[in-house]
Amino acid sequence: MQPKELLNILHVAERLKDATRHCYTSGGRRESVAEHSWRLALMALFLRDAFPEADMDKVIRMCLIHDLGECFTGDIPTFQKTEADRSREGDLLAQWVETLPQPYREELSALYAEMDARETTEAKIYKALDGMEAVIQHNESDLSTWSENEYTLNLVHGFDKAAFSPVLTRLREAVKEETLEKIREKQ
Repeated sequence: MQPKELLNILHVAERLKDATRHCYTSGGRRESVAEHSWRLALMALFLRDAFPEADMDKVIRMCLIHDLGECFTGDIPTFQKTEADRSREGDLLAQWVETLPQPYREELSALYAEMDARETTEAKIYKALDGMEAVIQHNESDLSTWSENEYTLNLVHGFDKAAFSPVLTRLREAVKEETLEKIREKQ
């Protein structure tokens, strides 16, 4: 890859640093999409030993690229995102991926297809962690930043995606316990 090509890719990806999410940090500011993706990849790194059968390097790549479409659309909270929003984001991302030099165009296209299908162990791990990271971030933020629906949503969000794995189910249970502790703080 030529230096200019790499710089152009990095300039697009930099947008995720300014794309804020619905979540707040423990310090009280809006979390960026880039921060979410970074910690999601870190989660995958630290769960390597729990999944010896999986290609965890692939999972980390999935975590790093999963929200690149939000470079073009910004973040829309999962409970507000419509099918039209998902379609628009997917279309804009696909158009951008088509501009990438090989072998990255082919690699990212294949990863996105695998992530969308959610049939492989790697795609299932990435998707389970994605939902969990958001709830963990909510647990770290002040309750004043939660919307009313999150008192229920944060207790159940992502259990369905973690169900394939006893390891991830136990982790999701631990996250739920933190959520319950956080809610008890308000009472």
